[in-house]
Amino acid sequence: MNKVCRYSLLWTMMTLTTLANAGTLNVNIAFKGANQRAVWETVISDFQRANPDVKVNSAFIEEETYKAQLPAWLTTMAPDIIKWHEGERMAYYASRGLLEDLSADWTANGWDKQFASLKVASSYNGKQYAIPTDYYAWGVFYRKDLFAKAGIKEEPATWEAFLEACQKLKAAGITPILVGGRDAWTLAGWFDYLDFRLNGYDFHMKLMRGEIPYTDPRIKRVYTEWQKLIANHYFIDNALSYSLDSALPLFNQGQAAMTLMGTFFSAGLAPEVKTNTGYFRFPIIDKTIPVAEDGSAECLNIPAKAKNKPDARRFLAFVSQPAINAQLAKTFGSLPANNLAPVSDDPIAKTGLAILSSTTGGIAQFYDRDMTKEMADEGMKGMQRFISDPAKIDEILAQLEKTRQRIYKLK
Repeated sequence: MNKVCRYSLLWTMMTLTTLANAGTLNVNIAFKGANQRAVWETVISDFQRANPDVKVNSAFIEEETYKAQLPAWLTTMAPDIIKWHEGERMAYYASRGLLEDLSADWTANGWDKQFASLKVASSYNGKQYAIPTDYYAWGVFYRKDLFAKAGIKEEPATWEAFLEACQKLKAAGITPILVGGRDAWTLAGWFDYLDFRLNGYDFHMKLMRGEIPYTDPRIKRVYTEWQKLIANHYFIDNALSYSLDSALPLFNQGQAAMTLMGTFFSAGLAPEVKTNTGYFRFPIIDKTIPVAEDGSAECLNIPAKAKNKPDARRFLAFVSQPAINAQLAKTFGSLPANNLAPVSDDPIAKTGLAILSSTTGGIAQFYDRDMTKEMADEGMKGMQRFISDPAKIDEILAQLEKTRQRIYKLK
């Protein structure tokens, strides 16, 4: 009899625990800046009002810390929703069985049509593992007042015009280019665009797939062109001591005239600075090469080890609505992933859309989103070494080639 009671009590406790957790949804969000956190808090509150049977526990983690912690979450006590990156970064975890297959949700919710342009980026081996939230173009932000002070009358469309603008800014006592090199990915943007403009999209993507040796002279040409900017002191001093967040105030304060960044950068600009900020396509170096761009996309995923997948799917369906998609993109300074969502009136977002819409040479995700993680990490470490000592180009590229051969198991 005591044994029966014990089993009955145990069953009751298990049932109560299951009921207590049934409507709890754990969401981990990576964010940069208070405005990003605030809009996610608003969206989560709206979801809870629309779904009163669900209690959302949200954790907001700064972007770089989030990246470091994500692998442990996915392999141990996974949340029900994560915010992550499309492309190779998503595929890396999908290939390891750490993300939930969302292919049926894509069909059931009409996402095949609404997110058609980002379906490939959301897929691995023909199955979808993500729902995009927004995407953004990359280009050059610039302070109009500093351009005027230096006598620069037009946005530079060619590399020659860009170098001339840098020279004029420096002559006027203005630092031409801002970069927060402590966040290595900010340097990767420079590599991507110099490679696009010098070697083209196809070459770049072959490099991303590990098919091009780093000792190839075309890679060295990218670094040699980059070295000219460093040698002329066009970048801010001590670039490696700044993260993107700590470098942003320098732009707001007018201590640097330009920065190469995604349209999301505009969300961090002070209101009075934003009205004085322009944005242009990265200049053309070789006019015979079709113009390629980075068009990085963000997404939400359900970890394979999530405990509340039904409510997680409800959350994804909610966030994917055109109005919610537009709300996120407007706050982020990006573009809505859902093609039924209206694009913000923000002039920088509109310019970004025009850049991507007119691109004929190919659209990539971004350096560390198009390449296997280990190679990308080593490549960006090499870029930091290069910024620290540009004379070591050959040594850095030789080391990267050894790394490529090891990672891709080449002989």
